[in-house]
Amino acid sequence: MSTRADSGITPVAPSWGPAASRTVTWYDPQATARLGMQLRGIDFLAAMQRGEVPPPPIASLLDFTIRELEVGRVVFECTPGQSHYNPIGMVHGGLVCTLADTVIGCAVHTTLDLGLTYTSIDLNVSYLRPVTGSSGVLRATGRVTKPGRRVAFATAEIVDGSGKVVATATGSCLVMEVPPADR
Repeated sequence: MSTRADSGITPVAPSWGPAASRTVTWYDPQATARLGMQLRGIDFLAAMQRGEVPPPPIASLLDFTIRELEVGRVVFECTPGQSHYNPIGMVHGGLVCTLADTVIGCAVHTTLDLGLTYTSIDLNVSYLRPVTGSSGVLRATGRVTKPGRRVAFATAEIVDGSGKVVATATGSCLVMEVPPADR
């Protein structure tokens, strides 16, 4: 087993520069979910887009914003920053994956009537090019390809600021009835 001392690499003093920080503010996700149980999916997301319902904590943490909504289709945007980087100098694939899962789930959510909810069953993401801070705003479009009473299917396409596709995804969601006591 090689150690730093015998690897041939001369250790140098770290030159990391000053530490950066970020403050994240969010609202009670259970309160938001209770509000959502009182609306059709499209109406709930539209209220969130208008700022009448707070976004979920994950949207605040990762800077996701709803830009477009219609039944079966959503568009979200996210501007990657340094806090999204992995240790090899690129935006972590988890940000892109979470964005894909979000637009797939929300596209399905737009098709749901009052009293229905969903959860992800599976997600398959294909990364097509790296994302960095210079990639610009990521624009993710989710589209329902097959709505369903029990399972719904959707796709995601994520493009960078220059319109190049950085990732695509497919996924499915389990559609469930919300018990009347939880509405």
